[in-house]
Amino acid sequence: MSAYAAIFSARFRTLLQYRAAAVAGLATQLFWGVIRVMIFTAFYSSSSAEQPMSLAQVVTYIWLSQAMFRLLPWGVDPGIRQMIRSGSVAYEMLRPLDVYSLWVTRAVANHAAPTLLRAAPMVPVAFLLFGLQGPDSPAAFVAWVLSMCAALMLSAVMATFMAILMLWTVSGEGIGRLMMIAMGFFSGMYVPLPLFPDWARRVLDVLPWRGLVDIPLRLYMGHLAPSELPPLLAFQGVWILVFVVTGRSILSLGAKRLVIQGG
Repeated sequence: MSAYAAIFSARFRTLLQYRAAAVAGLATQLFWGVIRVMIFTAFYSSSSAEQPMSLAQVVTYIWLSQAMFRLLPWGVDPGIRQMIRSGSVAYEMLRPLDVYSLWVTRAVANHAAPTLLRAAPMVPVAFLLFGLQGPDSPAAFVAWVLSMCAALMLSAVMATFMAILMLWTVSGEGIGRLMMIAMGFFSGMYVPLPLFPDWARRVLDVLPWRGLVDIPLRLYMGHLAPSELPPLLAFQGVWILVFVVTGRSILSLGAKRLVIQGG
């Protein structure tokens, strides 16, 4: 087993131990999911205008987004933030490992394990009680799985990018809060992107956050055809590459400027 695979495995298994937190998070996501479904049901009931998505599709979109809530990079990794603020990040840089790859590996585990803990019970509950529909077709399910893998990687490199930016900040709170606002609106987590005005869609469709929620969920529902998967994966892949190249460049520059304990 490679060093990075071992680190991922250890981190993933450690995070799976937080079952009480997962139960609390599950209850929270179910509560907010019901609230959001009620809001959109009222919206559809009060309007006779034709919508780009049916109410059943919106309900499925909401429950899948709630199940995948922890997949998104809502803030800076607390462990890395503490290392940078305390100066112990120097130990990370002395390891016989690539620091960037190490942090991305941690980020993948940080988002995969909590998502699995919440989504595993939430999906069947939402399917049985709250209107979550199954995938549009077997091909749609396969497209969703592949796109979700790309979304996980995109989330990891975004989280790593935010952590690297802490080399220039005193606290990571500002970065985390700005990212929360951007992700909530631009990914489709709060409002499905097809419901935005056309002028806004032209901008949202080229931003990286679309690859976290909107693309995988609409593939699942068949709102985006499985035949569109290659260009959609390419879209996610390009943004992954952009964040990797930019993150590595900033980390390299930050390591040259880093001052620890006055040294």
